[in-house]
This record gives sequence, C-alpha cells and structure tokens, in this order.
Amino acid sequence: MKGFCLPCFLLLLLLTACRREESRPLFSLLAPEDTGIGFSNDIRQTDSLNILKYMYFYNGGGAGLGDINNDGLTDVFFSGNMVSSKLYLNKGNMQFEDITDKAGVNTKGWCTGVSMVDLNGDGLLDIYVSRAGSPDPAERANLLFINQGNNTFSESAGDYGLADTGYTTQAAFFDYDKDGDLDAYLLTHDHSPRAVNNLMPVRMHGEAANTDKLFRNEGNGPNGHPVFKNVSAQAGILTEGYGLGVAVNDLNADGWPDIYVANDFLSNDLLYINNHDGTFTNRIGEYLKHQSYNAMGVDVSDYNNDGLQDIVVLDMLPEDNYRQKIMAAGMSNEKFDFMLQMGYQPQYMRNTLQLNNGDGHFSEIGQLAGIDKTDWSWSPLFADFDNDGYRDLFISNGHLKDMTDKDFIKYSQHTTMFEEKDNANKALLKLMENLKGVKVPNYIFRNNRDLTFKHALDWGIDQPSYSNGASFADLDNDGDLDLVVNNVNEKAFVYRNESQALSKNNWLQLSLKGDALNSLALGAKITLRYRGQMQFYEHTLYRGYQSSVGNAVHFGLGDVRQVDTLEIRWPDGRMQQMLNVTANRRIVVNQKNAIAPPQARARTGKPLFEEVAHAHGLDFTHTENNYSDLATQVLMPQNYSAIGPSMATGDMNGDGHEDLFIGGAAGFPGVYYLQQPDGRFRRRELALDKECEDAGSILFDSDNDGDQDLYVASGGSEFEAGSVLYQDRLYKNDGKGNFTRDAAALPPVRASKSCVTAADFDRDGDLDLFVGGRLVPGKYPVAPESYILRNDRGKFTNVTAGICPGLKNAGMVTSALWTDFDQDGLTDLLVTGEWMPVMFFKNNGNRLVNVTASTGLGETSGWWSSMAAADLDHDGDTDYILGNLGTNTPFQTSPKEPLTIYSGNLDGSGLHQSLLSWYIQGKNYPWPSRDALLRQMPRLGKRFFLYDEYAKATVEDVVPADLLHRASVLQSSYFSSACIENLGKGKFGMKPLSVQAQFAPVRGILPVDFDADGHFDLILSGNAYTPDAAIGRFDALYGLCLKGDGKGNFSPVPPAASGIALRGDNRALVALRTGKGKTLVIGAANSGRLEVYLPTR
Repeated sequence: MKGFCLPCFLLLLLLTACRREESRPLFSLLAPEDTGIGFSNDIRQTDSLNILKYMYFYNGGGAGLGDINNDGLTDVFFSGNMVSSKLYLNKGNMQFEDITDKAGVNTKGWCTGVSMVDLNGDGLLDIYVSRAGSPDPAERANLLFINQGNNTFSESAGDYGLADTGYTTQAAFFDYDKDGDLDAYLLTHDHSPRAVNNLMPVRMHGEAANTDKLFRNEGNGPNGHPVFKNVSAQAGILTEGYGLGVAVNDLNADGWPDIYVANDFLSNDLLYINNHDGTFTNRIGEYLKHQSYNAMGVDVSDYNNDGLQDIVVLDMLPEDNYRQKIMAAGMSNEKFDFMLQMGYQPQYMRNTLQLNNGDGHFSEIGQLAGIDKTDWSWSPLFADFDNDGYRDLFISNGHLKDMTDKDFIKYSQHTTMFEEKDNANKALLKLMENLKGVKVPNYIFRNNRDLTFKHALDWGIDQPSYSNGASFADLDNDGDLDLVVNNVNEKAFVYRNESQALSKNNWLQLSLKGDALNSLALGAKITLRYRGQMQFYEHTLYRGYQSSVGNAVHFGLGDVRQVDTLEIRWPDGRMQQMLNVTANRRIVVNQKNAIAPPQARARTGKPLFEEVAHAHGLDFTHTENNYSDLATQVLMPQNYSAIGPSMATGDMNGDGHEDLFIGGAAGFPGVYYLQQPDGRFRRRELALDKECEDAGSILFDSDNDGDQDLYVASGGSEFEAGSVLYQDRLYKNDGKGNFTRDAAALPPVRASKSCVTAADFDRDGDLDLFVGGRLVPGKYPVAPESYILRNDRGKFTNVTAGICPGLKNAGMVTSALWTDFDQDGLTDLLVTGEWMPVMFFKNNGNRLVNVTASTGLGETSGWWSSMAAADLDHDGDTDYILGNLGTNTPFQTSPKEPLTIYSGNLDGSGLHQSLLSWYIQGKNYPWPSRDALLRQMPRLGKRFFLYDEYAKATVEDVVPADLLHRASVLQSSYFSSACIENLGKGKFGMKPLSVQAQFAPVRGILPVDFDADGHFDLILSGNAYTPDAAIGRFDALYGLCLKGDGKGNFSPVPPAASGIALRGDNRALVALRTGKGKTLVIGAANSGRLEVYLPTR
C-alpha cells in the first residue's frame, strides 16, 4: 500500500481505543440472567392490604450487603414486602446464587429494613430484618437471623429480645453506652388515623406509638447470647415521628455516637445528642437551622474532606416544572408561621445538605450544591464511586403511584365526597389502579471538590425505575464500589463499577477486626493523610434507606499511590497508626494491635474572636412587630415589613468614646448605648416617633456644631404609600447625648427607605446625604423615590432632580456609598439594590452622572444588599465588596436565563400584580404554585381549572400578550456576593467571593485587618428569614471571616478558628472602638439578640 505508515496506523488504533474507553459509562447495569440475581419486590393492592390499610404501602424494601461466610466475597440480601426476602451468595466474578431456602431466611409479612450485624460476637454476620405493614402485631414482629456458620441461619429475634412488633422501618446497631457491646436503635413509624400533616402539638413524652425505640444490650443471658432490653424512656428517646431514615455517627466529635432520625411528614427530624450517661437529648434546633419536610433516607459522611461529618437528607422535590406544579407541595406563609409558633422547626420540601461547620452548627447548602431536587427520593449514599478521593452521592427514587397529583386528589375527593366510608374506599382504590407512577431514573452526582456536585448523566445510572433501598460494596474485589438497588415491580439493579478499567485511580480498603463483642468495629474512626490532604470516615453500615452497606471501608485516592499516615481510633478509644501505606490493596487491621491513645494535648491558640456582649453591658434583643405584607401580596418573594434593625456608631455625648445606636421596629423605640470609661455601655431609649420603622441610620454633624446628630430613615411596609410615618427624622444633639427632633430640617421624604449615607459631595464644608428608597408599599417591585439632600447650614433641600434625576427612581435601593471611585478628588456615589445593577454615579463638580455603562463590568443586576470599600490590593485606589443574595437559592440563573419579575395589570383586573418567573430546562415558567397564583389573581381560575393545565403553562400562557407587552419587566442574573477591583481610569472588574460567602445573603461587611498582617480581611454577616415560605429561609451564614492576601484574594477561616457565630437574621454589622483601643465587632439580627465580638489577639 503506497504511503502506508505502520507507526501512524498503530497510533490511530490506540486513539480510537482510548475514545471508545472514554465513552464507556462508569457503571454497567448487569442483566439478572448474568448475575443470577432475579429478585423483584412485587407488590399489588388487595382488599386486605393496600394504601388505605397501610400508608407506606408503596415505600419499597431495602438491601443489605455483607460477607456471610467469610470467603472474602460480599453477599446480597433483599427485603420483600409482599414477597419473601432473598439471600444471594456471591460466587465470584459477579455471579450469585439464590440460597434463600437452604439458608432458612424465607420471610413472611411486610419486611422493610435490612441490617447486617455480628450480634453474638462469633465473627459471623447475622441479619436483622425489620417488619411493618400488617395490622396484626404478630406479623410485624422483627426477625433476627443468627448465622450458624454453614450458610444457614436460625431465626432468634424473640430469644434476643428484639422481636419488636412496632412498625419498624430500620434498625441500627451501635455501642451507645461504650460498654463494648452493640445496642439497637429501632426506627419506627405507624399507620396512624391522624392527619399526618395537620398542625397539632408534638407528642414528646413517649406516649405516641410512632416513637422510636432504643434497646440496650444486657450482655449474655442464660442461653449464652446477648439479650436486649427496651430502655427508650429512661434514655430520653421520647419524641414521636414517622421515621424513614436513621444514621448513627459522632456528629459533635466528642467521642460518643449520636443519632440522626429523618422523619416524614410534619414531624421534625431528630438529632439525639449522646449525654455520656446513657441518655440522649434532642438538640436538632441548636445544630440545624432547617430541615427537609418529607424526610426520607439519610446519610452522614465527610464529603468535603475537612474531617467533619456532613448530613444529607432526601425529600421529594422534582427537577422539572411540570412535576413541581402538579404535586401537592409547600405550605402557605400563614401555616408556616403557625408551625413555628407551635414549636416545630422550619422545614422545606427539598433535599437538604447540612455542612458541618465544626463549631456545633451546620449550614444547609443543598441548593448551592445542586442536589436539592431529585424527585420522590429514598436512599442517599455518600461514596467515592470514581476513586478520585472525594465522596460522590447516589440517590434512588421513584414511586409506584403518584398520590401527590393535585388533580387526582381533587377528583378523588369529589368522587367519594358523598359516599359511605366503605364504598368511598373501594372507589378510591379503583381510581388508584389507573393512577400514574413517578418512574424516573435514579440520580448520581459527581463531587466537584468545591462543596458542589454535578449530575453525572454519563455514568450510566439512567434507567427509569421505582427504586427504594440501595447499598454499595466492592462486589468483585476490583477496587471500586458497585451498587445494588431494590426496585418495586422490577428486577433489582446490580451495577458493576468500571472505574478501575476507565480511570486507573488508586484506592485503599480496610477490613476492620474489632473485639469480640463488636467484631465489625462499628464506630471506629479512620483518618488518612497524604500530600497535605486528609480523608475521614466513621465506620457504620446503616446508611441511606432501609439498607446496610458492605463492611469493608473504602477510600478512593486519585493519583496518590501511598498514604503517608493511616490512623484508626477504635470504638474503645485506643489508637493504631500505620505509615507509608501502599495503595491498591485491602488491609486487614485488628483492634488487638491498638494501643492506648496519647494524652490529649491542650489546644494551642485561641479563636480570633470571643463573644463579649454581656461583659460589655450590651444585652439587647430586637423585637419585630407582628405584620407581614405577604398576607395580602402572596406573590411577592419576601416580606418587606421586617427591615431592621439598623445601627450607627459615633461619639454621642462628647466624652471621646464611641457609642452605639440601634433602630427599632414599628411600635418599639430605638435605643442607644453610651460607652463608659471602663468599656461597658449604658442604655438609653429614643422613645420619640417609635411608631415608625427605623430602616437606616447615621450619626453625623448635620449643623457643624461639633457634635453628632442622628438621622433615622423610615421604612417598612406596614403603612400606606406616602404615609407620614415614612417621613425621615433628624434628631439634633445637645452635645451631651440628648436628642431633639428638628422637624423643620428635612423636606418631605415619604418613600419607604432602606439606607442613608453622608458626604460633602458639593465641597461646601458640610455633610450632604443620599437616602435610598426601598419599596412602594402595595406595588412591588415599582421603584420608589430616592433622594439627594443638600445640607444648607443644617437644613436639607431635596436636590435630586437637579443633581441627578436618574437617581430619583433608580430602583429598590438597599445600599449606597459615597466614594471617590476615579480618584479625581470629587466624591462619587455607588448605589445598588434589589433587581438592580451596581450603579456608578460620577461627580463632575455640578452633577452626578451615571457612568455604569463605561465601567466595563457588564451585567451585574442582582439582589444586592450591602457594600463596603477598602484598598484590598495595596494599589492605592479603592476597591469594593458587595453583598448579594448568594447562590444557595432555588434560582440558578445566567444572563441568558435570568430571574424575572413582571408587574402591572397582569390579569385584566386593573389591579397592580407581580409575577416572578424562572427558567427550568430552557423555558420561562411562573414561579408560584397554582394555589398561590389564584389567591392573588382569581380571574385565572377558569383558564387553569386543572393543575395539569397550569403545570404546562409558560409565562406567556399565563399573562395575555397585550397585558404582558405593557407590563414592567425586571431581570437579575448575578447573585454572587463579590469584590469589585478598581482597575483605574474608571474601569472595574468583578469576581465572586469564595463559595462560603454564597451560603446566604450578605447584609453586613466589615473590611478589617483581624490578624494584623497588614492586609485587609473581611467579616461578613447576613441571612434572610422573611422570604416567602415556598422559597424558604436563607439561614446558612453564621458570620464568615475571610483572610485577605493583600492581592484582592480571600480565603475562608473555619468557624471554629474564627470564633464568630452570627447565627440569626443579621441585618447590620458595625465596628466600634473601645476606650481601651480594642475594636468590637457588633452584629444586629432581626428578632434576635445583639452579638458582640472582641479580638483575642
């Protein structure tokens, strides 16, 4: 062949093979006829057992993986609901044999959870099977199959005291009292006649049948095996729930196992913290800010490799618009508020991912991480499926009948309304026979190593199914984790992991050999260290939903071939350390080789800050008045009546010490604290005009008499637009800290406002003001009036129209800064807000000119809420830090797919309405549910009689074309809190702050050098507790310290190292100098206490 080149031909073959290899998915679904696993959890309604007899009829079964015969191969057990459970023996090479009959593990009754455990300490895996479903208690008695050592089992639950007859979902075995043996926690639900989502007092004294149970191992009885005793009441396991998930982990790192319980329906999740004395206390309200509403499965693991264990809990929020709109979802703001008043914790219908902050608190970041919407979900499993060194996330989902379909619910209610009960039930069951199911593919997410995940659509998990329990283990001993999934009315899935063939990433597995009473070493903690990185794992088998995972501990290592240090802390506290451990093998590690741990060294170094509010006499708690505009304007994204508190600092009484003013809500006075020579503060009230809502405030010398006067901007939404109660107030100081209102000093300024800032913009020797308008009550999101007030010898004139007419209705302003951004010696103005870009107004000596378009920033419209200025990179000009909504929200946007608000006469009624919309899968859909929309626009009820019709509707389908054409339209697509770098010559560049700064809205920013290295650092505060309940609270920010490098870059300081924990709905953050030369950091939260921090260095 002319021109033939053998090396080129071989290279072409190699490249072709590589492309073929790269195109293979990570997982291969193996055929049942190839594996020998043909189990199918088949269910069908009967007259005696159906959804009306047992409400969890469609919740499926579990999967348990473990080596029952110690041959080094992991075997598989499935629980069956209306079919017998099955046990499959691993024969190697992904071949399995059904040994159910021979093993004696056939089951009857409704089996739920599977728990593998060596309960009698003989080194052989036993199988505990939970049961529920039947109205006959005898058929609900849980089963314990004790391994006889010859691939047969003996059912012995009654002998062991574990044949409980409650409705058990799953059992978790652990040593809660650290006496060396394994105790049992039984996760429980009930088939209750109560309406499970109706608000009623929480039963928390053990009186409810759906209360979980704790059984203590009493040691060996007369028959030579352990016997268990129910100690629930004395251990404090007393609060009811509809338990669907349980995880046992040491969540506060105190060396004792705690219990996380995921509860369905209205009942809150539980976090039982171990008290070290045989008792537990539910402290979930202290650790978590909110939870999933219909909590399903749960898993706990360290997914970001910081040594702290995180929590994922599943719910049932769909990813697509149609499913979101067709289902019964969410709750009204009124019900949400009533729920809180009755003592429930906040909860929302979405998956939640609780990031462990290491200081006893968690930040829920599921939306930021991209895992919040996976439909009707069951089993979450953290595991490193691609062996890159970071744990990924598998989620099973599906439901045989979509009982949340709102049209079905309405039709069934109408059909059965006038029927006698038995006939109504028969009619309902017949209707359900034709009801569609939720059959969608399971989800698997790849860890992006930046706290977020990516839906790994190319990993081969793409088969629609009704999946429930799931488990992982290395079934073929090739160094990667395979998956097993229990399906309803379909053969179980067995996925072979092809990671080793595709990526050649390295791995390490441990087989832990514990002491006789805990041979699986449940509760052991393993830490790997290599290349300055770490991985942490706490050994437990009970993960996800109704399932238990393989016993071998697995770590992916990426390209790391040797682990520098492997450290094991065994359940009894003893330690074992191995150095320079070679990868790509399974190591057997025995507890008998452990040694006593070295004496714990005292922690060196204090946190950067300590809380000192009480020590300084600053014991203040803000109280908000009881009003919400969401009651009448249900389509607004948040309540705008709770604006404050604002704060202002300055020397009020001329003694040389800085003092503090804190604004009050409508009906409550503002207060000010005068600093005393000893650094403590004395409180006074400013009772004048307390009927107004104090929205913004500033201390400045308005009349050049040498003392600090007080300007308070009025805001909120409690009053009608233009009300006299929105008029701002200027209080003149007598020089001794006594204030008198000067009503004649201000022109009429009756917009509802947000902020006020002062500067001598006209260089006449006195301070002028910019006052930002926040909203027009009753007409969201119409831009209110903002004001430039020129100081004319202590009297102020509204000169907005002459100085900068574009500022008059610039938007819904939240923050402003007077600053010389172009270094020409003239004070310019930055303004931003909700549905606004960052706006630059240049001072040309006579006017302020909008030069935003020439700054080079591009599209910056967001929901901005705060600004601060500092030279962050030591180049001699001023840079800016801006607080925004953050990215931990339901709204994932881009310039091509922005968040949009339409307003005006949208339904032909002539009334002002607003409609929020967002893009899902490329189309612009209305955000509100049909019920919420029709509460505000009842005229649309005829057009959208069915939920199905509304679920298919885009914005253009909802609002008639002629009305949509006349509507006002605002859009935002940039929601990251960010830094703006001053590039000089009027040009700027914007970059987002670290991902930790995107957890929630940033409302307070302090540029300070908290570590005295000569570079500006940042302290941030924020959150927002007033959004519509369908959006949910933004509450994941606990105060954040960001260390600056002097080049404009910032890295987060862990909360435990910073010492700052600004936990509430923070609205303002100020720095105040004490007479001792220290700087106090003070955060004020709506309806919360003042938090004050002092540097420790």
